[in-house]
Amino acid sequence: MALIRFFAPCPRGLEAPLAAELRALGAGILGEPSGGVQFEGDTRIGLAANLHSRIASRILQQVASAPYNTEDDLYRIANETPWETWHEPLASLRIDISSSGSTLHSLQFATLRIKDGVVDRLRERYGERPSIERQRPDRRIFAFLDASQCTLYLDWSGESLFKRGWRRDGADAPLKENLAAGLLALSGWQPDMPLLDPFCGSGTILIEAAMQAAGIAPGARRPFAFERMRGIDRNEWQRMRQIAPRPAPSAVRLFGSDVSEAAIAAARANLARSGVDPAWVQLRQRDVLGLDAAPASAGMLLANPPYGERLDIKGRQSFAQAAQFWPAFASLMKTQFAGWTVCLFTSDLELPGLLRLKASKRTPLFNGPLECRLFRFEMVAGSARMPKPQTAA
Repeated sequence: MALIRFFAPCPRGLEAPLAAELRALGAGILGEPSGGVQFEGDTRIGLAANLHSRIASRILQQVASAPYNTEDDLYRIANETPWETWHEPLASLRIDISSSGSTLHSLQFATLRIKDGVVDRLRERYGERPSIERQRPDRRIFAFLDASQCTLYLDWSGESLFKRGWRRDGADAPLKENLAAGLLALSGWQPDMPLLDPFCGSGTILIEAAMQAAGIAPGARRPFAFERMRGIDRNEWQRMRQIAPRPAPSAVRLFGSDVSEAAIAAARANLARSGVDPAWVQLRQRDVLGLDAAPASAGMLLANPPYGERLDIKGRQSFAQAAQFWPAFASLMKTQFAGWTVCLFTSDLELPGLLRLKASKRTPLFNGPLECRLFRFEMVAGSARMPKPQTAA
């Protein structure tokens, strides 16, 4: 079977764990540019990547790549691509374009010329012109322009892969599911390790961990665009979806708390829809500073702690209360969580200084356009403290 070239975009900073994930599925890794992974494989690899990738944002098939100078070149490239291989005559379309270094004056006009090239070819083949649909298209085509090269991709995923199907439509969260899965991978957490998120919100990190422990494929409960494409073996796809989850470890110990009663209610509702055993995750409403003991002698604390306005919302209404929070939190970590690894994901790049703890590792990441860090602290009793500044005589 011929190899297909794919591109899997992901949150920036997660390229290496995504490449490892795709390699484990049997994909051949071709490159790890910023914001994604280039790989190759047969059709089955494309299906498996959609079904099993916890970190990718979507899976795109590269269908054309050629040099260009003008918008007319973009029309030609699009018009010479055999869209009828994958596209039914009445399927609707959406075209998305991005660029880095392109000298064209208008990306909107460039998008229009690519769209014209696609629909003109399909009209020539079928006698009918496909419609353009922005909200729920049957097919999405992505175009990327650099200074001289146009690359066209056919989207296999449909809705972004971070949408697992367990979060209610319209619900928002500070972390998307694939970013939470990437944080778990970077932290080194394994399903046999106790995991605590004391700022759990709607439960994204904990539910991702529980699904991983249960061996539930992240795409097991959602539809995909490729299910409506030509050239896909439906029987093979159904066999892949029906593979039973692997046995879970004998003891899954996941703990979450949050000061917000509404957040805990949302976490419980999301957990119930996720398909994992709710008994694996212990959730309770509690201020993190009220934790009187770690839930195990050693484990992983992984969290996206509140900061700025979110910290005020979490019950600390004044700036003074917020400023006092971090030293109190650090004291709690040092006294109650010795033997634990603490990983904190935040856009506050000065967080170690606020905690007066020395990070053993700082991993640059992005949450959308927001630059962040995953700070790692090894909570060994009597260590990891930053020296106090010297006072003037």
